[in-house]
Amino acid sequence: TSIMFSVYAEKRNLIEHDIDWVQTEKHVFETASNHPFLVGLHSCFQTPSRLFFVIEFVRGGDLMFHMQRQRRLPEEHARFYAAEISLALNFLHDKGIIYRDLKLDNVLLDHEGHIKLTDYGMCKEGIRPGDTTSTFCGTPNYIAPEILRGEDYGFSVDWWALGVLLYEMLAGRSPFDIAGASENPDQNTEDYLFQVILEKTIRIPRSLSVKAASVLKGFLNKNPADRLGCHRETGFLDIANHPFFKSIDWEMLEQKQVAPPYKPRLESDRDLANFPPEFTDEPVHLTPDDTIENVTNEVKKLESAWELRSMRSARLLFSLRFFLIAVVYFEHLTWLGH
Repeated sequence: TSIMFSVYAEKRNLIEHDIDWVQTEKHVFETASNHPFLVGLHSCFQTPSRLFFVIEFVRGGDLMFHMQRQRRLPEEHARFYAAEISLALNFLHDKGIIYRDLKLDNVLLDHEGHIKLTDYGMCKEGIRPGDTTSTFCGTPNYIAPEILRGEDYGFSVDWWALGVLLYEMLAGRSPFDIAGASENPDQNTEDYLFQVILEKTIRIPRSLSVKAASVLKGFLNKNPADRLGCHRETGFLDIANHPFFKSIDWEMLEQKQVAPPYKPRLESDRDLANFPPEFTDEPVHLTPDDTIENVTNEVKKLESAWELRSMRSARLLFSLRFFLIAVVYFEHLTWLGH
């Protein structure tokens, strides 16, 4: 039986100056293999020019793709996705990892409709309860106020980002959509967006339920000490016990025993219907100056020298940037033993 994989590639000359970052990403991949809602590493190899991570091909697309077509999600759907994301974040936090890049693009759906978080390039390891870090990073619309204020921060930034994402799912827009919508060019800048995040009072749509409004206000509290999920002793329990999540059986959910509210339509293992055609229709090239033929020849010459480390679980990482590489390389990965 054949198994479809995706391949995540990094050019070595771009990362040799930051080996610690590569080691962190690889270690998080390995750690994530132990959780159902996180992308895990299957195996990895290298050539003189690149590092490759071999990961499962996830067929359901990302939430950004689905949100662009549905505009907003029913509360039941948003609750389900937010609950699975919460379990994934809590697992990372228990392992001392801050995710730091939660956004619609990084939430993928598998063929059954369960979520998987992807892309660990901004993760921070070695964070114990009460520890903080200070690196300014993240996707602008999701950056927490404490990062923008230049404060040290911890796991709180992930719960803020979940609040932004949940707002987007329920309202069909960002809580900070005033940025970029003005005719004044001074109000269409990243600096103005950050000002809005720091100063704007977030308005909850009247169409949302009282429980939904409450959980959004909890996650989007600008003071991390008072934010939902951030209490040192009862952090995740405060989320699990919130009225918005009252209907969730957390144990059954983590075991994937709760049926997803939506199942992606798929006709085959290689069905691309859940991915934007502007990505899937592109020619397959690793870089503008490297052809697939050249790389394939390089692979054949170096095959005996590759050092592979197989992980015990073939969880998912999928990135649209590397999907076409996965399709082309599929036949060349049969030697992995699958």
